[in-house]
Amino acid sequence: VERFSCSSSCSPAIPLQMLTLCKVTDSLFISNSRSACDENLLVQERITFCVNVSRQQPFPSFQQVQTLRVPVFDDPSEDLYRYFERCSDAIEGAVQSGGKCLVYCKNGRSRSAAICTAYLMKHQNLSLKDAFEIVKMARPVAEPNVGFWSQLQKYEGHLQMQHQMDPSRKRTSQ
Repeated sequence: VERFSCSSSCSPAIPLQMLTLCKVTDSLFISNSRSACDENLLVQERITFCVNVSRQQPFPSFQQVQTLRVPVFDDPSEDLYRYFERCSDAIEGAVQSGGKCLVYCKNGRSRSAAICTAYLMKHQNLSLKDAFEIVKMARPVAEPNVGFWSQLQKYEGHLQMQHQMDPSRKRTSQ
C-alpha cells in the first residue's frame, strides 16, 4: 500500500490538513466537511463517491458525486461498528468501478478516520495498527475517539476470525 499525505499551497496560518482532501490511497481520501463541500477540490481529485460520517453535516452539492450518510455523532457511545462493513464495501465498490472516494465528518478527525481505518483493515487486509498508521500519515489530526477505537479493535477480531475460517484472505502488515 502506498502512503500519501496532504499537499497543497495554502496559507501557513491555517493548518494544511484542514483545507484539503488528504490522500490515504490512490482511491481513498479523508477530510473535514468544509473541504468535502468544495466543488473545486472534488473535481481536482476526481471524487466520485462521498461517505458523510455525521448526522448534520451537508453533502456536496456537486451532482456527479454519489453519497452515503452514516448518521452518527462523534460520541464514544455511538455504534459506528455496525457501519464498518457497509461503508467498507461501498468504498471498495466505488474503487473497483474506477472511482475515488472521500470519507469525511465535521473535523475529519474521529468518525472519518475510523471508517477509513476499517476499510483498510478489510480490503487491504491490514492490522488495526498498520491501517491506522496509514490514515494518520495521510491526515495527522486523525484520532478516533476511545469508543470508536474500541469498536475498531472488535472489528479487527471479527476480521481475524473471518480469516481463520477462510485462509485465502491473507493478512499483511507494513
